[in-house]
Amino acid sequence: SILKLLVAGEGATRTGVLVPIPQYPLYSAAIAELGAVQLNYYLDEERCWALDVAELRRALAEGRKHCAPKALCIINPGNPTGQVQSRECIEDVIKLAFEEKLFLLADEVYQDNIYAEGSAFHSFKKVLFEMGPPYSEVVELASFHSTSKGFMGECGFRGGYMEVVNMDPEVYQQLQKLVSVRLCPPVPGQILLDVVVDPPQPGDPSYERFMAEKQEVLSNLAHKARLTQEIFNRAPGIRCNPVQGAMYSFPRIELPPRACAAAKVL
Repeated sequence: SILKLLVAGEGATRTGVLVPIPQYPLYSAAIAELGAVQLNYYLDEERCWALDVAELRRALAEGRKHCAPKALCIINPGNPTGQVQSRECIEDVIKLAFEEKLFLLADEVYQDNIYAEGSAFHSFKKVLFEMGPPYSEVVELASFHSTSKGFMGECGFRGGYMEVVNMDPEVYQQLQKLVSVRLCPPVPGQILLDVVVDPPQPGDPSYERFMAEKQEVLSNLAHKARLTQEIFNRAPGIRCNPVQGAMYSFPRIELPPRACAAAKVL
């Protein structure tokens, strides 16, 4: 829905959308479906898939040669790379969006899945508002969350939401129209989403059980994350960065020279 609002123009004026590489294929598919231009920015594998603002500026400059970059997609924690962005990095991205007048798309569906020591989740909205004016009054942001990911993992319900900040009121009216013409999700999905955004609080009858089950799920996922990277890094020819968050590892596989030579012959 957000992309539909942003995509316009033809040729050199066509909307460009910056997406991280490696990326979650939903973005490239949606961009292609809408006829927008995908602008790749590459995460730094040597720095645990960190986002480099200098790389964003490179992608912007390259994109402006053939389209009009309007949106910047951030996936934090990363899918499929499993990194967690630092607060400093998020501030730098917000400053760039302010300078370049980019609409921020913050995919934060794995915000509960933080495993690595020293890593912490910082929402773009929180950082944006704590930075204060002029950023908090100008930068346009859409944050995304889902019942299908994170520790809930209720994939069959396909529930989720977006929160929009600093959108022009007249444009926001068009967004409401756009969403209203779609069919609503089934009632069980809506009920589940209500539970996700308003979980049991201290003193509620189900609070202790809820927290125990949540911690058990997250603890098991953290154990599997560590186990995955350890096993990968013990295997000859495979190197894997620490899995800081989300539910993915993205290992590098080094092909032996003879295998590469044989592939060239074929």
